[in-house]
Amino acid sequence: MKQIARLLRIHGRVQGVCYRDCAVEEAMRLGVSGWVRNRRDGTVEALISGEPEALLAFVDWARNGPPAAEVSLVEMQECVIDTSLQGFSRWPTA
Repeated sequence: MKQIARLLRIHGRVQGVCYRDCAVEEAMRLGVSGWVRNRRDGTVEALISGEPEALLAFVDWARNGPPAAEVSLVEMQECVIDTSLQGFSRWPTA
């Protein structure tokens, strides 16, 4: 099936609420590849790639995040698939 990739920027109360750890769990459950990291501006950024239905499911999850999160906005942009990515990981803050 066709693979696509998206770069997400998640705004709101998304740091200090286990957002990244929960994102890793959700991505692995959905079979999505990529990474997630905090940004110094208080947002969370995620690069996700996989089948379109799995990416849509991840984006739906990202709009809510874990129970303690308060997501106000998820920005999404198309990007080129990075074929070197294996699995889904948590990256350092950028």
